[in-house]
Amino acid sequence: MNPFLIFIFLFFSFHLISQDKTLGSIERLDSEINSLISKNAKIEILGSGYTWSEGPLWVKGLNGLLFSDVPENKMYFWSEKTGVKLFLSPSGYTGYAPTSLEKGSNGLTFDLKGTLLLAQPGDRRIAKLNSSLKNVKPNFITITDNYNGRRFNSPNDVVVSDKNEIYFTDPPYGLKNQDKDPLKELLFNGVYKYYNNEIKVIYKHMSRPNGLALSNDGSKLYVSNSDPLSAIWNVFQINSKNEELSPQVFFDATSMVGKTRKGLPDGLKIHSKGYVFASGPGGILIFNETGKHLGTILTEAATSNCAFNETESYLYMTSDNYLTRIALIN
Repeated sequence: MNPFLIFIFLFFSFHLISQDKTLGSIERLDSEINSLISKNAKIEILGSGYTWSEGPLWVKGLNGLLFSDVPENKMYFWSEKTGVKLFLSPSGYTGYAPTSLEKGSNGLTFDLKGTLLLAQPGDRRIAKLNSSLKNVKPNFITITDNYNGRRFNSPNDVVVSDKNEIYFTDPPYGLKNQDKDPLKELLFNGVYKYYNNEIKVIYKHMSRPNGLALSNDGSKLYVSNSDPLSAIWNVFQINSKNEELSPQVFFDATSMVGKTRKGLPDGLKIHSKGYVFASGPGGILIFNETGKHLGTILTEAATSNCAFNETESYLYMTSDNYLTRIALIN
């Protein structure tokens, strides 16, 4: 082949490969964001081809990231060494409960003993993995699956406090007809706390409670509402009493919802410096502790969730069919 043609072929092949490895951009609304994300930062594509990626969780012992593909009932693991590989199947639907959608794991977290906890919308429960992560098997133990004898709708996200309290959300997304599904046993979509074998509703007036995160000092609980008519993040002041809490609106993104900004308030994480990284319209919205919107990581796809690595040098994002990351300043 003509050497010039070989050069042209290689040049454009490299260009296309490079283009395929990154996407999106950073919207900078306030200079404060520049202390978190450098002006040269790019959104890297680490994996693709998922039906709906969710629940990213950094695993210190494995030096990599777990994440769910909810509709496919699978969990994957990514590391610099291995890339993406199948980790667990099934991950969230095992036939444990009657359901109209066989959805896999969604939100993931660890308890204080290092046991993996899973929100399992297909099995309609919060469960723990009864298996070593280094020799993983789809063996689960139910932590909680009902409120006052009525089965949960489809638990979505889960976090654990430094007291080993388990907080989780229970929207109807795991039911085919959602609020009108004949399998729905509860009349509301709740936010719950489970502790010492006792389940309490802490709030039941959100239409679509979804992602949640605890503040660094454990005094506040942030909960997203994935409703296009009320696309908000609520913040609750946690008290020691087992009673329903009253929220304040942390940020209202309803006016941002539209065709040009895909996605709704979903999963979120709290940076060690108190910044809130929250999936929502356009990608990952970044707020300071007062709720000021500093900017958005525009991912070009509906983004479900995010997670930091151990040193907070990277933010990992699950966006529709992608797993991506962006470097952070730390």
